[in-house]
Amino acid sequence: MTKKIIIGSRGSKLALLYAQKAKDTIIQNLNFGEKDIVIKSITTKGDQVKDTRLSEFGGKGLFSSNIEKELQEKNIDIAVHALKDLPAIETDGLITDTFLERNDPKEILISRNKKKLKELDFKSVIGTSSYRREFQIKKIRPDINCKLIRGNVDTRIKKLRDGQYDAIILSLAGIKYLQLENEITEIFKTEEVIPSAGQGIIALQCRKNDNEIISLLQKINHDETYKRAHAERNILKVLEGDCETAIGAHSIIKENNIIIEAELFSLDGSKRFYEKKTGKIEKFREIGKEIGQILKTKSNNSYKR
Repeated sequence: MTKKIIIGSRGSKLALLYAQKAKDTIIQNLNFGEKDIVIKSITTKGDQVKDTRLSEFGGKGLFSSNIEKELQEKNIDIAVHALKDLPAIETDGLITDTFLERNDPKEILISRNKKKLKELDFKSVIGTSSYRREFQIKKIRPDINCKLIRGNVDTRIKKLRDGQYDAIILSLAGIKYLQLENEITEIFKTEEVIPSAGQGIIALQCRKNDNEIISLLQKINHDETYKRAHAERNILKVLEGDCETAIGAHSIIKENNIIIEAELFSLDGSKRFYEKKTGKIEKFREIGKEIGQILKTKSNNSYKR
């Protein structure tokens, strides 16, 4: 490849760290130098919406559509996304089929007084922008008040310190990348708080007809993460879920089996539908679809507007 490779990414500190990880992985595994790959920062609609629920702006693709547009217009060669921010249905002309090794997908709590979730005062206020997290927290502590919080990780921690919230929920992967582990009060097991489908996975997207980039990306694809990503995402595809659908999905691979569990909440969070399946690893796509179908049937579409 003679020309420079341009990687497109959101402009937040965390997103740029993900893009740097993608760049480093390409350099370490393939015959590229530091100057052969450029990172381009792109502002997304989701970054511009500061204090409103994303669902009020359409929900789908708010953190990805501007980056995908740059890809379609050939201004960049590779788009880097946090997989959990991508809509379940692929954008025409693009392909997301390369995944870097998964980071820890767990959820964490940061509280002002270092109290864990079960120790927080009665009717404490927890900041989250996710219906899934809100319903999961209320499953454990029904008295908790969940209040909308937006902004990057630093902004959210500052709002917590300023006393606007008693605690906030964030993903462990992001906290680790930003080296803020000392802020953590509690790490939830995945069985307690099932993370978002694809949480902790950095996804690389390119044009469907760009064979040169596709063949390059195939060489850095992490096989286990690839299987887990597609299994979890297939649940979303069946449910036609987006970043506002209150669904958690998590998979692990043990020897020759893949174990997937998922939970789906009704729109108001009053009903929870749960499914867990184990199957042969080569059936990862089918098992994801099966779980999605079972949850869809159990819920009777009560998760949809």
